Amino acid sequence: MPTVRKGIFVAVCILALIYLFHSRQPATIPGAPGFRPVTKISEEEQSSLKQQRTDRANARQRHALSFGNAPLRNRLRYQFPYDLRSRFPAYIWQTWKYDPSSMWFTDSLRESEASWTTLHPGFTHEVITDDVQRHLIMYLYASLPDVFEAYDSLPLAVMKADFFRYLILLARGGIYSDIDTVALKPAPYWLPDELDRSRVGMIFGIEADPDRPDWHDWYSRRIQFCQWTIVAKPGHPILRDMVAYITEEALRMKKAGILKVGKMDTTVMEFTGPGAWTDAIFRYLNNPDYFHIAPGEKNITYEDFSGQTGHRKVGDVVVLPITSFSPGVGQMGAGDTDDPMAFVQHRFDGSWKTDPSL
Repeated sequence: MPTVRKGIFVAVCILALIYLFHSRQPATIPGAPGFRPVTKISEEEQSSLKQQRTDRANARQRHALSFGNAPLRNRLRYQFPYDLRSRFPAYIWQTWKYDPSSMWFTDSLRESEASWTTLHPGFTHEVITDDVQRHLIMYLYASLPDVFEAYDSLPLAVMKADFFRYLILLARGGIYSDIDTVALKPAPYWLPDELDRSRVGMIFGIEADPDRPDWHDWYSRRIQFCQWTIVAKPGHPILRDMVAYITEEALRMKKAGILKVGKMDTTVMEFTGPGAWTDAIFRYLNNPDYFHIAPGEKNITYEDFSGQTGHRKVGDVVVLPITSFSPGVGQMGAGDTDDPMAFVQHRFDGSWKTDPSL
């Protein structure tokens, strides 16, 4: 009996060893379908990861290519995002044919140009020459070639100067002011102390408020906002809209063969100047994407700014009265240069650059 039990025990042990041995073997044998050595598995995983990386790179490239076909305003928004909470950059931008260090820089402009540096010691003050303008726009808008094409195609220097102010403020922000303006007060004092700067993205002033029946004989709009001095944070939607509008109009006329002096179907005022600028501002102030406009609610019009004598904040923009950037004109309610609201004086000496083609 003990011998039988011992034999059974030995048999069970042998069967258990056989089971354990076979359970540790691969399900397939070398050469059988589906067999993958460890080194082969590693190679396939690496190949798969490489393919995944290639696929992702191709997807990014396809996205970039398709993004190039997106509406210009969307591409501008992506390239130059708007952050209302940021600070106003401490830049002062001006343009002229010559650099202030040049012997050709106009003597009559030296006092006005120097006023900006004197009153803004902590700011970077740049006077951009015509030649530098072109290269700077090429650099800043390298990913938006249609914008540079539009700029480079403009037939008049004054148009390029107009376009440049919107382009540089959209990309870099700060203060733009014509070379023939005089700073009367430092920019940090243009807003009242109690106004939260983190809730303001742009500052501009009223150029004209002609409360008379024949206003259209003298100005392009009943209320006209000046663009010889603008303060903005980079990426502001008004600037984005203005850049897109000028680009689209320029390329349209170029394609039609009329982007030439004497052939354009729009004037400088309506294309790049105060008329177009004023329209862009009102488009923004009445855009339901940025402002809550209840059904039946009255749009913002010239009536909301006519006769204005102090600061007026609408959303993230502050509108200054005519005195702020046009003191001493002696009309339309403008105060003198010693008025507390007088910030910048425009001398109208050279903003049109004495362009011989005009």
